[in-house]
Amino acid sequence: MGEYITLKDNKDFSRLYRRGKSFVGPVLVTYVLKNKSDNLRFGITTGKKIGKAVRRTRSRRVIREAYYELYPDIKKGYDFVFVARGKTPYVKSTVVCKEMKRQLLLAGVLKEG
Repeated sequence: MGEYITLKDNKDFSRLYRRGKSFVGPVLVTYVLKNKSDNLRFGITTGKKIGKAVRRTRSRRVIREAYYELYPDIKKGYDFVFVARGKTPYVKSTVVCKEMKRQLLLAGVLKEG
């Protein structure tokens, strides 16, 4: 397993919101943008709308879990921001994983096969 690179700077998130292509689903919103490196980088945002800290933390955890599962199948050289939705803390990580896979397929960033 490679090392996961997370987005931490506000400017990175802003860039994805502005320039990235977004894919919306009931439990997840995904922003995708090609980066200049050969790395995969990702960030997760959970707003106050999701609920209190426990729910937001759970949302981040299930999203991260789904990302790690799909990581080996994602083409290199992209940045992602995953945004939790109101339903996110209430669903299992498999549901989030399925939705994330669907969105990444639409984005055309999953390897064939």
